[in-house]
Parts: sequence; structure tokens; C-alpha cells
Amino acid sequence: MKALVLGAGLMGKEAARDLVQSEEVSSVTIADIDIKKAERVCQQLYSSKIEAKQVDASNERKLAALMNEHDVVINALFYIFNEMVAKTAIQVGVHSVDLGGHIGHITDRILQLHEKAKQAGVTIIPDLGVAPGMINILSGYGASKLDELKSIKLYVGGIPVRPEPPLEYNHVFSLEGLFDHYTDPSLIIRDGRKQEIPSLSEIETIYFDRFGPLEAFHTSGGTSTLSYSYPQLECLEYKTIRYPGHAEKFKLLVDLNLTRNDYEVEVKGQKVKPRDVLLATLSPLLDLKDKEDVVLLRVIVGGIKNNKETIFEYETVTFKDRKKNITAMARTTANTISVVAQMIGNGIIEKRGVYPPEQIVPGDIYIKEMAKRGVVIKEKQYVK
Repeated sequence: MKALVLGAGLMGKEAARDLVQSEEVSSVTIADIDIKKAERVCQQLYSSKIEAKQVDASNERKLAALMNEHDVVINALFYIFNEMVAKTAIQVGVHSVDLGGHIGHITDRILQLHEKAKQAGVTIIPDLGVAPGMINILSGYGASKLDELKSIKLYVGGIPVRPEPPLEYNHVFSLEGLFDHYTDPSLIIRDGRKQEIPSLSEIETIYFDRFGPLEAFHTSGGTSTLSYSYPQLECLEYKTIRYPGHAEKFKLLVDLNLTRNDYEVEVKGQKVKPRDVLLATLSPLLDLKDKEDVVLLRVIVGGIKNNKETIFEYETVTFKDRKKNITAMARTTANTISVVAQMIGNGIIEKRGVYPPEQIVPGDIYIKEMAKRGVVIKEKQYVK
């Protein structure tokens, strides 16, 4: 398997790290518009399998030429490139996976390419991070074990192990993305009916091994494609996990219009976006730096099995890898996309077309592969 990783940021680097360690991967190309960034990744990974290349992902011709030299493409670029990379993969006949991005319905547009991908004999899987991504795979696995699926409840948080004021939070992915998830309304299914409710609402207390009490609240984007894959659901909810008090503090910023992307004010004759000012202010304050993070995740899938109410619960508490200095968020996210890309490359995933993770990734194999990488996902079953 020849793998191409687009994007030499943290997730691209860690996906490449996993790929070069796999016996079934013969070569890895890491490509970025900044060739020096890609070369630094190669130097840090110390592998004869990897090489760096320069590519401008907005140049379709050059992107197609580079993709054509590989079997599977891992797209770790900013989500605005996802649709173009998927279309180019179909055009040149290579498989492709991405980290997702539901803003602007990009994933929906990629899913509409299903027939073209099928005809081209390629597999495209969007949304392969943690949320969406890991939660979709585990939801699909739980659903496959039930005779009748009724509910999916999702809880995910990437938080610092030792929180610090003022927000008890350090960003482990894009702060801009965080603002969107807190500002946009959240899609849920309640009593069998799709509806939107405000993000940062319906705060509940939640506990994990070594952590708690914590709070969980609705945020947008987390339910991803699950409402389409399982339209018969009576309940679907996604909540973000933080330390107590976080939601209330951020809700004030949202209510003051400081996080909106479509809002400007005039200051001394200049048009200014309060959001840009807030981003510039919070970015250095909330930088994780060398601090330890942890990913907490719980997927609760409920329904009927053998005429009895049954719940399958999946949970992980994943810490930073101190020896390799890899954040918990990078371990869970990059390993997920790498593992699934390799499943396509080695023939475990054979279906062709565009599929969301819950419809195509075999959960049992995924859980075993993640455990090999130190991300342990525990399964529990409850029968009423």
C-alpha cells in the first residue's frame, strides 16, 4: 500500500507516524504547501519509507498528479479542501479518507458522490476523526448488535488533565471550529423527531474513571451523519464534556455576539469582527503547549435484542503519550484515520462508493487495532 498524507500539521504527522510503522504500508508521502514543514515531519519520524513533497491543494491538476501515484489518500487538510480532494480521488481512481467538517454541509456534498465513486471503483470515507469518526464507528458497531435500534447518546471531550482558569480548557484542535460548535444550533432527535436546540444548553453532570464531576452540554456537528444513517431513531444526542462552569462562561461570550462569524462592529472608523479579536485574545491563553490532555469518550447505544431492552456502551479514557510527546487528541484522531485507511488498502473494507464511518468500518477490528496503538475502548452490555 502506497499512502499519501495531505497536510503536515499535527494530525497529518501522527497519521504518517502510524503508517510508517505498519508492515503493510510500503511507502508514505507527506505533502504540504510548505515543503519545509513536510520535511521536518520526515526528519522527526526517522523512516526510510517516508518522503516529503510540496503541493498546493487548490491546484487541482498538480493535486491529481500527486494523488495518482498512490493507493490511499489521507486528507488531513483544513475541511474546506475535503470536497475537492474527494472529487479528485474519484477522478484519478484512488481511495480517500478525511477528518470531516460538517460546517457548510461539506460532508453531505461528498456523500452525494457515491455513484461516481462506485463507478470509479474507489472507497471514500469522510468524517474519520474522533467526533465525528470514532463515535460513528462505535455507534454503528453497537447498532449492528441490536435487533432494533432506538437511541444513541454520545459524550466526548478533549480536556486538560490539570485545568487552569479562566476557562479550565486548552484547545486541542481549531479554536475557530470550537466557536462554531458552541455558536451554531445542535441537531438532536427527541421522541423520534429531529429538532434544533441551542448549543451549550441542557448541562448534565458526568463521571469517568479518575475524572468527575464534569459537565456535558449540547454542541453542534457531533451527531454528523448518524441521523441520516438511522432515521428510525427515537433519541440522538451529542454532548461535549468540560470541567464544571465552562459552558456558563462561554455562553456569556456567545450571548454577547463575540463568537459569531457574521457579525461586525465599527471601532474608530474601522469594521472589526469581535470573533477575530476573541480568537486573537484566547489563542495564546488556551494554548495546550506541553501540558497533558485527556480524551474522554462514551457512546451509549440502546434498543432491543432478543426481545429485551439492551444497551451497549463504549468508553475510552486516553491520555497523552509522554514518551513520544503525542497529545491524547492526536492519538485518538490520527490513529483512527490511519487504521481505517489501512483497512481499505489491505482489503478489509471492500465496498466501493462514499460511506459514512458507521456504515462501512468494522467496529470489532477497529477496536482491536486501536488497542494495539494504546487507545483502549471498553465495551459493556446491559440487559433490562
